[in-house]
Parts: sequence; C-alpha cells; structure tokens
Amino acid sequence: MKNIKCLVSLMIVLALALVFTGCGKAPEAEQKAAQAAMDVAIEAGADKYAAPAMDAAMKLWETAEAQVKDRKYDEAKKTYADAKAAFEKAPSGIEEGKKIVGAEAVAAVKALEASWKDLRASAKKVEKKMKDQKEDWESDIKTFEEDLKAGKDVIVTDPAVTKETVDELKTIIEKWDATFKELAAAPAPAEGKKEKKGKK
Repeated sequence: MKNIKCLVSLMIVLALALVFTGCGKAPEAEQKAAQAAMDVAIEAGADKYAAPAMDAAMKLWETAEAQVKDRKYDEAKKTYADAKAAFEKAPSGIEEGKKIVGAEAVAAVKALEASWKDLRASAKKVEKKMKDQKEDWESDIKTFEEDLKAGKDVIVTDPAVTKETVDELKTIIEKWDATFKELAAAPAPAEGKKEKKGKK
C-alpha cells in the first residue's frame, strides 16, 4: 500500500515538473524587440500613413500579449517575432500613404476655404444683428485664419496634421453657420420698429 502511495506521489511530482518545464519562461527578449520595432514604426509615422500595416502588426502584438497571460510562452515567442517583422515592414508604406493623405488634405483645405468664404458672406448679411456675438466672431476669425495657415504650412511634410486641423476648423464653421441662420430668422432689432412707428 505504501509503495502505491509513493508511486502516485512520484507520478504527481513528475507531472507537475513536466507542466512547469513545458511552460518555460516568458519571452521577454522577443517582447522587448517587438516593442522597439513598434516604437520605431510609430516614430516614423506608420500609424498615420501606413495604418493597415500597423493595424495588422498591432493585432499580432495583442495576440502575443494574450498568449503570455495564458502562459503559452512558446506560441508568444513566435507571435512576438512575427509582430516585430510586421512593425519593421510597416514604414515601407509611409511614402505612398503620405501621397494619398496629402491629396485628401489638399481637397479638404479647398472645401474648407470655400465654406469659410460662404460663411463670411453670411456674416455680412446679419452684421447688424450680431451685437452680442461680434467679439466671439472676431476671435474665431483670428483663430480660424491662423490655424488654417499653420495647417497649410505642413501639408507637404505632415498632411495628417493638416487633415486634423481641417476637421477642428469645421466645428467653427458649423457653429457660426447655425448662429447666422438663427440671426437671419430672428426679427429685426427693436430700434428699427420704434423708428417706423415714429415715422407714422
């Protein structure tokens, strides 16, 4: 009986030893190498101009991270190596991506400038009704024109920044477009009515 207990205990110890040996060690070196490749790719602008390639690399990274949590170290080691290779490859698409984003940015700036011109015309039509909003409007004119110039200045080197700037400036146009529509629909100021009554 004692022999059976000893044999069972020995088998349990051997099984546990095999499990822990199979688990191995977390692939820290591979993880660091993949992280370094990711940082280089982001620094180069692959996240902005080679997004599909970066997304694919990030999925591999996330899979490797999940494998480490599940203690699947051998699988994680291979997946980190795949992620590293994908991150290293991602910057090769930056130049092509910049051309595409650059063309989109140029079109976005043109559309924004046309909308701004229309908005300025709308502002003139309701100028007499703008007493309370005049200071804010003048402040937003300055902000809009300065930010648009800054966005246009980087359109060749960093067109993604230009697109972000255009998106931010659209909110100014939308805000004032709504304001001017309200002012246009509002009745004329009270002084005008008094003057008409006095004439009668």
